[in-house]
Parts: sequence; C-alpha cells; structure tokens
Amino acid sequence: MATVVHQSKSVPSLNLDRDLARITELLTLLETRTDITLPKDEMILLRQVLTSPFFKSVKEVYENVYQTVDVTGNPEVIATATAKATISAFAASEGQGHPRVVDIERTPEGFGFNIMGGKEQKCPIYISRIIPGGYAEKHGGLRRGDQILSIGGESLEDANHEKAVDLLKNTEGKIKLIVKYAPKILEEMEWRFEHTKSFRRGGRSSTKN
Repeated sequence: MATVVHQSKSVPSLNLDRDLARITELLTLLETRTDITLPKDEMILLRQVLTSPFFKSVKEVYENVYQTVDVTGNPEVIATATAKATISAFAASEGQGHPRVVDIERTPEGFGFNIMGGKEQKCPIYISRIIPGGYAEKHGGLRRGDQILSIGGESLEDANHEKAVDLLKNTEGKIKLIVKYAPKILEEMEWRFEHTKSFRRGGRSSTKN
C-alpha cells in the first residue's frame, strides 16, 4: 500500500455518494429507454457493481486515502495518486479480505483490542485479541485477524510495533483505521511465536540439565 501521511495543507472533504447516486439514477433511466440503442446488459452490470458492498469498500478507502495522500498539485494529480494507492491496497489483499475503513473512538479504557506484529518481527500489524466487553467488541467493526494497514492516515507498511502502539496511544477522540481480514496470516504468526517460545524453553532446560 502506498505510504500516506497527513498533509499540511487543507484538503476539502471528499464524498462520492452524491455522484454515485446520480450515475446509478442515470443508468436506471437509460435502461428503460427504448428510443436509443445502448448495451443494456452492460449498464445493468455496471449499476450492480456501483451499488455492491465491495464497491462501497473501495469508495470508503479511496475517500480516506484522498484526505491523507502525500501529494501536492492540482485535483487531477491528487486523484490519480489516490487511485493508485487504493488499487495497491486492494491488490495487496488478493486472496484475503478486501480493505475496509473502520471509524473508532478512544474511550477511557482504550480501544478494546490488542495488537501484535511489526517490522522487527518480520510481519504486519494485526489485531490479535478483541477484549470481551471492551469498546471494539461493542462497536463490532473490527475482528481478531484484521491486519491494520493505516491509523489516521499513517501507513503501517514496514512499521515497527512501537510505532503502531504510539499512534493508537496518542489518539484522542475518533480515528479512521484501514484494515483487512487475513486470519490465516495471524495464525501463522502466532504459531511461529509459540514455536519460538517453546524452543527457547527447551534450550534453557537443556542448559540447566
């Protein structure tokens, strides 16, 4: 996923809902026209794609990246960079859960989840536990096995564990996370971690004996 950071300049809020509503309305209207020749089957498929849950996820990720992508220039340049970063995020998740944007809020007890992983462990940052009764469980938008791709616009690509913890600890109020569900990789990380611990215990026992 392309690295994104907070821009120092003010970026207008981007909301594509109105434009998408107009497009789908126009497609629906054209599908019923009999006085013109248009590829109606293709228009129906396009309308279905634009209203699908998957496309909603693409739109949410795009809108979030647009606010934080580290590019200066005219709107077309920013839009192009945003599109490339969004495509990269979804391409990286091929065969796994697709990226999604989750709005969460810090409470006095925290966010209600634990993380593991980091560059020093040669693995991404993952949610390893949803604390029972905590904010994340009540919120319902996050799952154990979610890889955290970015926190508040800060990419976690090649980030160490401490950076991820600091970003979460220094958050006040609401924040956006981009995550993707990939439990198999988390299982592999946990297996490797437990295997390493067992090996170290065995090594210490052998030394004492």
